[in-house]
Formats: sequence, C-alpha cells, structure tokens
Amino acid sequence: MIRAAALVLSDGTLFEGEAIGAEPSNGITSGEVVFNTVLTGYQEVITDPSYAGQIITFTYPHIGNYGVSAADHESRQPFCRGVIVREMARHRSSWRSSGDLDVFLQEQNIAGLAGVDTRRLTNHIREAGAMSGAFGTATESELRAAAAAEPGTDGIDLVATVTRSFPEHFASTRADKRPPHRVVAIDFGLKATIMHHLRAIADVELVPASTTAADVLARQPDGVFLSNGPGDPTAVVGAVQTIANLLGEVPIFGICLGHQLLAAALGAQTYKLPFGHHGGNHPVRNLATGAVEITSQNHNFCVVEASIHGADITHINLNDHTVEGLRCREVPAFSVQYHPEAGPGPHDSRYLFHQFDQLMDC
Repeated sequence: MIRAAALVLSDGTLFEGEAIGAEPSNGITSGEVVFNTVLTGYQEVITDPSYAGQIITFTYPHIGNYGVSAADHESRQPFCRGVIVREMARHRSSWRSSGDLDVFLQEQNIAGLAGVDTRRLTNHIREAGAMSGAFGTATESELRAAAAAEPGTDGIDLVATVTRSFPEHFASTRADKRPPHRVVAIDFGLKATIMHHLRAIADVELVPASTTAADVLARQPDGVFLSNGPGDPTAVVGAVQTIANLLGEVPIFGICLGHQLLAAALGAQTYKLPFGHHGGNHPVRNLATGAVEITSQNHNFCVVEASIHGADITHINLNDHTVEGLRCREVPAFSVQYHPEAGPGPHDSRYLFHQFDQLMDC
C-alpha cells in the first residue's frame, strides 16, 4: 500500500513522494539534507558513520537494484537519519544479495522517501546550500515545524554518537613475509573498508575517540591512524589536544575527519562547505606527481588553506580547489580529505596505505 509522504526543507520548500523503509512513531524524520552522486555503493553510503545526523539524497535515479549484502556494511549499524530516492527498485538482481534495500531500511529503523524529484532537490541544495529538513507521513504543518526545529550538524559532537565504547584488537592479514606493524586507530566513525586496508599492513588496536595521547602511546604503536567520522571537527571533544600531544611521538595518518583534526592540531581552521562533497567521482590533483585521481568523498567541512602552518598541501580538489591533503614538514604525519579506501571504488588512491606503511618503517 502506497503511503503518501512529503519532505519540507527549513526554507519552506516542499517535495512530495511516498514513504519507504521504517515508519517513525510520529510520522516525522528530520536531519540535515545532503546529496550523494554515487552510481553504485548505496549500501556502503547508508552504513557510513560519517552520515550521522544527515538525510541522504541519492542523485542516481534507480536505487536498490542489486539488493544488500552483509559483507558490504561499513559499520555495525546505519547512523544516517533517512534516505531519499527517485525510484526504489522493486526487484534485486545480484547473486551476492541477501535481502532487499527497502526491507533492510525497515530492519535498521531507517525511514525513507521515494518518488521525489531528486534532480530538483539536488539543484535546490546546490543553490541554497545544505539545510535542515523533515519528511514523513505527518501533516505539512507538522513537517514544517520539525524542519524549523532541526539543529543540523554545526557545533554538535556527532562523533560521540558513533564511536565505540571499548578498545578492540584486529589481527593483521599481511600477505608478504614482513612482520606487521602495530597501529592504534582512533575511532571517530571508522569504516570497515578502512580497517581492511589497515590490517593488510598492521595489527590494529581500535580505540574510542575519547582515548588520551598517553593511553595511545602506552600501547607502543608504530603508527596512529585518525579515522573518518561525522560532523563538525570543532565540536569533537578532546580530539585536537590528543593529536597535538601525539605529533612528533609517532607517525600519523588521517582520513577525512581525521585530516581536519590533524590540521586543527597544527593550528589550522575549518569551515563548512555550501553543500559538502558527497560522491565517488571527485577529481583530485596529486601535487607531487601531477596525476589526477578520481576519489570518493563524504564531508561537509574543509580546512582553510591560508591557515595551514608547518605542513605542505599535497592534494587539491579540481572542482572547487579546496585542500584535499597535507604532509607535515617537521614530524612524520600526513592526511587526506577524501577516502582512499573507497568501497566499492574508485581505487586510484589506495597507494596512501602503502605510504603509511613506509612511514612506519622509518
């Protein structure tokens, strides 16, 4: 049975559709509305902890056609607020699939909205900027009130909602004959595919975001990894001071939010992009080689180029010329804004895990 539903943005713009996925008890789901341009990998996007607090709009018009598989989860559960699509596939076609996307959303208590003119919605967000919104089967006036009341992601420590509560050890899967390194990974919202690549070079101790520098160093790591994660880097309690205390003590590699936090530990500032970078097709230039890498991205905040001190910029986004990577001059530490692990792809930037391996050899 079709359940009529609608999306109302905080500026009052209305989009009509039909409800899919889980049904909230009050008929309302609210969050910050963003769009993602991937053609495949919708399950990896939905289960990426970096989407905490956000409603994901998929620009590709046909979502769910190959179903879902437990092997493709990026976290223990989805942390996004909801999903908006143009058309939800009625049948799944992949031999790997273990279930339908709509059923998966219901099981994970994630509400969705289908039948939406996602091209119009995306164009509106590009012009007006990412904003709060509310969707569901409630009345239009109730949705408008919920959209107006939704605080969004600015100034909120969303990392605290996704990080683990206790440390966990993951044995290395290193295939060559070299002994694995020891890496402490700080979990700001770490993706499973990143762990897969870290384990290829090291035994990994995954620790909560609140872990202090002293606790990290007591584990005697060869390197420290700063993970991706959701939201505003300035709101992550204690992270910048922890990283500042680790700089110069041990090699460091950061991805996405980890990149922003490393830059902040160096004294840099961050700002919110108009509508963020969310997709699997962003061109990034490697300034050392001149090569252009096609990258996977998911972030709303960015490092202010002019505020970076003690580090060189290594990568630049060719769409808007924002900072995509840096390397410290005096200490062994580097980071990138994009996702080199990129499950399911692209794979242009996976060499960065090898660079981390080499940095720990020094």
